[in-house]
Amino acid sequence: MSHSLASMTGYARVTGAAAGASFTCEIKSVNSRGLDIRLRLAPGFDALESDIRQLIGKMVSRGSVTCNLAVEREGAGGNVLVNQQALATVLAAMSELAGKVDAAPPSLDGILGLKGVLEQRDLPMTAAAEAELSAAILQGVSQALVDLALARRQEGGRIAAVLLQRLQEIEAQIAQAETHPARTREAILARLRQQVSALADDITLPEERLAQEALLLATKADIREELDRLAAHLGSARQLIAGGGAVGRRLDFLAQEFNREANTLCSKSNAVELTAIGLDLKASIDQLREQVQNIE
Repeated sequence: MSHSLASMTGYARVTGAAAGASFTCEIKSVNSRGLDIRLRLAPGFDALESDIRQLIGKMVSRGSVTCNLAVEREGAGGNVLVNQQALATVLAAMSELAGKVDAAPPSLDGILGLKGVLEQRDLPMTAAAEAELSAAILQGVSQALVDLALARRQEGGRIAAVLLQRLQEIEAQIAQAETHPARTREAILARLRQQVSALADDITLPEERLAQEALLLATKADIREELDRLAAHLGSARQLIAGGGAVGRRLDFLAQEFNREANTLCSKSNAVELTAIGLDLKASIDQLREQVQNIE
């Protein structure tokens, strides 16, 4: 298991040849909640499906993976056969139209040239040739999966850099909220005095009562727990990114927890400036989660 992040998006293509045949294997992967494998194999190679699925399962833990296998026989020769059913259908149609359409009767080469009337069938391969070709195809699929894993890790490295940048932004926003003067009891008391005096000039409240109200408001607006949890989530996210591997689901869960704390911070905010910091925080978290969706 690689110790770097991998994207769920990637593409690889491998060609090869064996036993008088050439093949092309294309594998691409995109985002998915789990591992979804879709195979499109050349006719006659369905027996390889189980082996190919096992190979993909060993290399990929998450993503929607599509594997296309095309095989072409090279100079294998074959028999040209008349498809009697198709010929009978053509002749019946000619007989039906003979009296209705004023046209020259079709030539033999014209009839044989119609699609489906003549079929070329490859000569059967020997058991040894089939085994050789199957082994070569599975080796090609394995190589394509190695190339796919490399492409996914390269894209994962780019995403990891973006994630770390988002986490740095979130850390700066947490620090802004942490040190904002609106959180202090003194600032809350000053605003309370201003609000009381604005209500009526002739109302005076004892300083002790104002202090009690300010303490109550400060308790309701306290975001200490939210800031502590956000800082803890920051540490966890950085550890997951540094550890690498298939951590996309855990990073997505952390992003949801980030968002939960940011929502609470906004709801507790007792100042426009703190609310603005909370909204900036939510925007950064949304951008973080958007990138996390691409991680295996």
